[in-house]
Amino acid sequence: MRLRNGTVATALIFFTSFLSLSWYTAWQNGKEKLIAYQREFHALKERLRVAEHRTLQRSSELNHILEQFRRAIAETNSSKDALTNFSDETQKLLKELTNRKPLQVPNIYHHLPHLLNNEGSLQPAVQVGLGRTGVTMVMGIPTVKRKVKSYLSETLRSLIDKLSPEEKLDCVIIVFVGETDLDYVHSVVAGLEKEFSTELNSGLLEVISPPAAYYPDLNNLKETFGDSKERVRWRTKQNLDYSFLMMYAVSKGVYYVQLEDDIVAKPNYFATMRNFALQLSSEDWMILEFSQLGFIGKMFQAPDLNLIVEFIFMFYKEKPIDWLLDHILWVKVCNPEKDAKHCERQKSSLRVRFRPSLFQHVGLHSSLAGKIQKLTDKDFLKPLLHKMHVNPPAEVSTSMKVYQGHTLEKTYLGEDFFWAITPTSGDYILFKFDRPVSIERFLFRSGNQEHPGDKIENTTVEILPSLESGLQTKEKYKRTEDRFYRIGHFEKGVAEGAVDPAFNLLLPFAFRF
Repeated sequence: MRLRNGTVATALIFFTSFLSLSWYTAWQNGKEKLIAYQREFHALKERLRVAEHRTLQRSSELNHILEQFRRAIAETNSSKDALTNFSDETQKLLKELTNRKPLQVPNIYHHLPHLLNNEGSLQPAVQVGLGRTGVTMVMGIPTVKRKVKSYLSETLRSLIDKLSPEEKLDCVIIVFVGETDLDYVHSVVAGLEKEFSTELNSGLLEVISPPAAYYPDLNNLKETFGDSKERVRWRTKQNLDYSFLMMYAVSKGVYYVQLEDDIVAKPNYFATMRNFALQLSSEDWMILEFSQLGFIGKMFQAPDLNLIVEFIFMFYKEKPIDWLLDHILWVKVCNPEKDAKHCERQKSSLRVRFRPSLFQHVGLHSSLAGKIQKLTDKDFLKPLLHKMHVNPPAEVSTSMKVYQGHTLEKTYLGEDFFWAITPTSGDYILFKFDRPVSIERFLFRSGNQEHPGDKIENTTVEILPSLESGLQTKEKYKRTEDRFYRIGHFEKGVAEGAVDPAFNLLLPFAFRF
């Protein structure tokens, strides 16, 4: 864009853009196809990981059987009569098995060997719902019996009521009841069936609980980091609960979002999370944070859940979940020879924070008996400083100096707002479309709630048609030396208007200061 002569009173500029296009539908369909392909790719990748996991599980089971054979052979070595009960071929096979020294492949059973004692240890004891799969987003909500007050119903109502009809078909909410008392679990299910029967019957909502055989003995845990015996037991069980929920959710969708049972959500939270994740899909992120508190609003790519669960199982008795997640990031990107600041910068590339927060913690009474937690997310009430949107492919450029990394490119992609140092006469912002575009209307808005005075003034909106012939209305518009037509200007920080159909297809769209 170019600027005309005039005084600009603002020191900084906030800028977002939205374009209404006649070919928007076709372009949007292309994006939807891209999303569908991405979903299929993630699903294929996940199926391969699940197959690998199942192969390791079967390998462990076979090794267990082999050990039983070895013990049986050892017990009968002193008795020739014992082996005569088998055929020659069977005796040969048993001798080969006992002499073989295979590598032991680590898996879940090495960290939780008690799971081998019960074949149903990894099967939900209670499972209610349609088992929906193939969605964009899976939301997991662990809940346990609270002595004072349950916030589960209010949490579900907040999440569900803020979903559009289309969004309700593209996600699944899983309530994990982390209790082995089946009478209590069934009472929770009965309450949810009464209040959320439509959501359960449609597949939007599911309820599961783990079997008692899933948990190891939690009574003799080592007390660490100054935590009491009860707190160590609580955080250890919490790690196992998160892991079971993740293992159940891993094959259901593209993204998994960890929530808690005592939160409220902002309007449009689903679309905001989905759009933010899709815009970062080409980046190597591991965690997207939509709340600054604990384990609330943490999004993962479904294929990464297996790695996370494996890591948790290795250290589930050692540290709480938020520490373990931080350790995963440290292992992936931190250099021990660098300082802590360098490590934090590296981890920030894998852990991306979205602001303002989309979820607020409302529970006063913790699931840990006797614990009062007055936790609130200060970022929750902050206004959204930019509106996510979809624009046609274009090359964007500006002569203005960018402030604090809020680039024009990010603005055009809907990832951020544009912030720049005060423009001077002759500065410009230019949108050069990849191909000629038919634009019906335009809307450009500057300024935001935190800096209401930072608005664009004394600036024109200009276009360059792809074809000069046939223009019947060119006399209505002032033309610049480089053949742009001026079709509008900013008033009180906003430029809005219709594009004359006579201009047909456009190539660049520009602002001049």
